[in-house]
Amino acid sequence: MAGSRGFVTPGAGASRRRAIAEHSRAWLEQVWDEACAGRRLDGVALAAVGSLARGDSGPRSDLDLVLLHHPRGLPASGVSAFADRLWYPIWDSGARLDHSVRTVAECRAVAVADLTAAVSLLDITCVAGDPDVVAAARSTVAHDWRASARKRLPEVQEAVTARYARHGDLAHLVEPDLKEARGGLRDMALLRALAAAWLTDRPHGDVDTAYGRLLDVRDAIHVVTGRDRDRLGREDQDACAALLGHPDADALLTEVSSAARVIAYAAQTTLRRSLQSQQARVLRVRPRRPQLTPLGYGLYRHDGEVVLGPSTAVASDPLLPLRAAVVAARNGLPLAPATLRNLAEHAPPLPEPWPQLARELFADLLAAGPGLVPVWEGLDLVGVIERWLPEWAGVRCRPQRSPVHRHTVDRHLVETAVIASGMLPDLDRPDLLVLAALLHDIGKLAGSSDHSTTGADIAADVVARMGLPDVDATLVVRLVREHLTLVELATRRDPTDPATVAVLDEAVGGSAQTLELLRILTEADARAAGPLAWTDWRAGLVDRLCARAGQVLEPSFGVAVAGPVELALASLEEHLTGQHLEQLAMGHPVVSVETLGGAHRVQVVDRDRVGLFADTAGLLGSMGFGVRSARVRTHEGLAVNEWWVDSPGGEAPVAERIGRDLVRVAAGDRGPLAKLDRRRAGSAPHHPPSGPPSRARVRELPGASDHATVLEVRAADRPDLLRHIGLALARASVTIRSAHISTRAGQALDTFYVTEFAGGLLAPARSAHAIATIIEACGGVAGAHPSNG
Repeated sequence: MAGSRGFVTPGAGASRRRAIAEHSRAWLEQVWDEACAGRRLDGVALAAVGSLARGDSGPRSDLDLVLLHHPRGLPASGVSAFADRLWYPIWDSGARLDHSVRTVAECRAVAVADLTAAVSLLDITCVAGDPDVVAAARSTVAHDWRASARKRLPEVQEAVTARYARHGDLAHLVEPDLKEARGGLRDMALLRALAAAWLTDRPHGDVDTAYGRLLDVRDAIHVVTGRDRDRLGREDQDACAALLGHPDADALLTEVSSAARVIAYAAQTTLRRSLQSQQARVLRVRPRRPQLTPLGYGLYRHDGEVVLGPSTAVASDPLLPLRAAVVAARNGLPLAPATLRNLAEHAPPLPEPWPQLARELFADLLAAGPGLVPVWEGLDLVGVIERWLPEWAGVRCRPQRSPVHRHTVDRHLVETAVIASGMLPDLDRPDLLVLAALLHDIGKLAGSSDHSTTGADIAADVVARMGLPDVDATLVVRLVREHLTLVELATRRDPTDPATVAVLDEAVGGSAQTLELLRILTEADARAAGPLAWTDWRAGLVDRLCARAGQVLEPSFGVAVAGPVELALASLEEHLTGQHLEQLAMGHPVVSVETLGGAHRVQVVDRDRVGLFADTAGLLGSMGFGVRSARVRTHEGLAVNEWWVDSPGGEAPVAERIGRDLVRVAAGDRGPLAKLDRRRAGSAPHHPPSGPPSRARVRELPGASDHATVLEVRAADRPDLLRHIGLALARASVTIRSAHISTRAGQALDTFYVTEFAGGLLAPARSAHAIATIIEACGGVAGAHPSNG
């Protein structure tokens, strides 16, 4: 396009806008001089607001002008006649004009009554005439704005929320309004207004660059359409892209989305800081130290944000960004901007392949519910997400032309994980589901003809770098490759036709577990796309096909675990010294602690007794440790238990203290367990209130063992869950032969091998009683009866 070279030259946009503003000012000065006819008018001035005042006028921007006058200057009739001599030449030139005639007092009154006018008048600038009257108006409006900030900030927040609801999110619109949408030009006026209230500074650097990019796009719209427009219509996108030097319209929309996200995040953060600052100004009688609420892992809650503690070692812990993200998302809090920058600049990269704890933390993050969205957005803006997933750069801010989709590709992936997180408790592998949800559209790249196949290849690289075991990696890749298969077969093929079922059988590799994951991924994908993508009709078709396929697939009985016989110790003498055996004979447990890969392995050998499992779990929780997995075994009257825990407080478990407290608890002293209830009362839930509800499911796995009754418990994890389950089994008068405890994506997936005290399987009635007792301990949510297992 002719003339496009100057349009895309670095810095050309800002220079062009300054030139337009200077030209407009010079011309308006001439109009002023002609209207004055050589007279000097004291107390009268022509002032600009809007884009001309800010110096960012576009090629077709209108003129927002105010004729300011002092009441003791020109008489009312003289002001009206003089205004006509100003406005008519401007109208005759064809320029679009928004004009008003006001005194300083009238400007003040308008600003008090109209929030939009107040924000606009904060930028009022003298064009011609008496600069003192403009300075008086500007300083008066600014003083009132600062003085009334406490009262007006809620009004600002309400207006911003309403504007976003009307105009949508600029980052995800295919035909965006560059001015009014969330992350648009209007938000930059909001930033300037908040800074003018002297409550907080506004961000600079990246946000100013993003603002300049949106202005460049607006200028291109003006040139292409020949009109003062702010909406980037489909019919103008190719021409605007060419004018700005982009290869196609998608590249243009990607740049718009990227800029909008930076501005939206800055506006949200600055408004939150302003509200916090004003609240602090009202509540604090005198200066005080910042109030920091510990959240674990060297992280604290401060003024509604998650911040790093002053002594937190960022440079030595590659897992800290993951821990910080999990803590923030689960508490429904954003990470503070300074914390984000600190993590991005100083935290070391994750080793490759990722350690197991890193994979577990990443799954916890993806399963955190709605709190994931703002946390992920902040991490993405500072580059942390791309350090974890270099492939993310290919889909970041990438537009989707389908009318079904309401988000860009990257935001759609995050939304899919959020929706999937509400469907986890009944799954064997929730961690693999949320990972597949995040990656299912990762292949939507420029030039890709089949994003499912492309995505499967990319997902294979991702899971290899993460170090997933081969079986898990294969399942994730299969889910990504087949994520459209189920809905396509259900809506385009006959579900009663054996050939249709055969195709689905092949897609899921003959696995009922894979079909279950694929069914949930299909629904989460559609619901994340938008309300048009998942209907009752479509859900019914999918369910009928799944039911048909389920009749021919191998059933899944939950997490595969070894039984008590296979895990029994062949010879305790190989693991215990003579001193240890003497210690056990005296009633003192043998405890050892080993730190590996950011987690702690606690091994406890003790004489088996009723409640030992519950007491050990309770002690670890009371000490502030989180149980990630455990293996509990009994052999010839001894319990040999292995617990893998992490430490939010940073302290390693002390073997001597654990052993001493176990003896106290066994003797009837409940003091060591008292902190657990207080910890639970003061801890935040894993999901914010808007997240998925907590529920539990308990079932017997028939035929899973010849030596014990196998009970499977699935529930949302919490600090005292294991203790309550252990107490429930003790109340049911059964003994735990072995237990296999794991936590995946915030969900407890626990399997207990239980017997009568004298050995042997539980009778059906006894099994039902044990299940009911566990259900009550988990919150009273109905589970599966053995006959329904």
